Amino acid sequence: MTNYIDRLVAELCPDGVEYRPLESLGKRNKGTAITASKMRSLEPGKKDLRIFAAGSTFVDTDSSNIPAKDILHGPAIIVKSRGYIGFEYYEKSFTHKNEMWSYTLDSNIVNQKFIYYYLLTQAYYLQELARSKSVKLPQLAVKDTDSLEVPVPPLEIQEAIVEILDKFTNLEAELEAELEARTLQYEYYRDSLFEALDCPHVPLGSLGVRNKGIAITASKMRTLEPGNKDVRIFAAGSTFVDTDSSFIPDKGILEGPAIIVKSRGHIGFEYYEGKFTHKNELWSYSLTSDLVEQKFIYYYLLTQAYHLHELARGKSVKLPQLAVKDTDELLVPVPSLEEQQRIVDILDRFDALTSSLSEGLPAELAVRRNQYEYYRDQLLSFPRKGENQ
Repeated sequence: MTNYIDRLVAELCPDGVEYRPLESLGKRNKGTAITASKMRSLEPGKKDLRIFAAGSTFVDTDSSNIPAKDILHGPAIIVKSRGYIGFEYYEKSFTHKNEMWSYTLDSNIVNQKFIYYYLLTQAYYLQELARSKSVKLPQLAVKDTDSLEVPVPPLEIQEAIVEILDKFTNLEAELEAELEARTLQYEYYRDSLFEALDCPHVPLGSLGVRNKGIAITASKMRTLEPGNKDVRIFAAGSTFVDTDSSFIPDKGILEGPAIIVKSRGHIGFEYYEGKFTHKNELWSYSLTSDLVEQKFIYYYLLTQAYHLHELARGKSVKLPQLAVKDTDELLVPVPSLEEQQRIVDILDRFDALTSSLSEGLPAELAVRRNQYEYYRDQLLSFPRKGENQ
């Protein structure tokens, strides 16, 4: 692959490849003034318009919900300019929140998808640039992408590279689809195992100790030095930091195994066996009762996550939030220890297939992604025009 592209570059660009500022290749688009709560309340209608927000958030809705002047048409490249910096390539009608921006490029000069693939190689640099501007929420400025120099080889080279990288992304998409199907299959089987139990149920809070966390801000978590990384600090969502226990007060360090309750935003649970702590708006359970296997209770709680998320959402239109009593009083099944262990053994195998980064489909997907990123970076690294003169 790289040899073929190298030969094309040597043949068509003997003096190197021209680099040009991104803003010189087309038009930069503004978005629409819309809040996150407004996005959530939109009726889907015929779903002919996608609205992008920060991170991986988007809503598909009816274009009649957005002013006609704010509707854009792909193909285009959307810049995720706040928080986790990144890019989206989209070919249909769309818009985005107005703190973001997008580019519609001149197809006579560049293949838009080629530029998108190149921008992905610059995402880490731009993330660090945005982080250096703010310790709170990383934020790019328009000029950071407008002035970013991108390679503009002949269209023949651009199209050849896009064809190669599309094949990689298609292979990755197939694996992701298979992983999604296996995950749904796993969740259905897991739920069926618990539904079939005929046994006593007791309140979760009666089975052990509920632990408090520590007072620590998100910005403080980001600044912690890793040290020997012997303690994990959990925050909301999927956020955690591995750091040195010397940064944590002794009374704040907890010993696993334990179940951490992600009680704000997207409600969920974590099972952890090492030293840990968590932000003090979260809580965790160390189950000391000899009636239960802790991992069995964790797997059961996963079946209750949707119910608890809806309960939390019902309490707040802004940020879903559980109360301690919501989990303390939650009834959990207590079959025989033999039955608990049997179910844990079954679900551990399923979990490895669908979640483990060292085995199963996630491991294969990680290998493919690393392979894709390696070749993408190789294919999109060009000698600049005049560099060797």
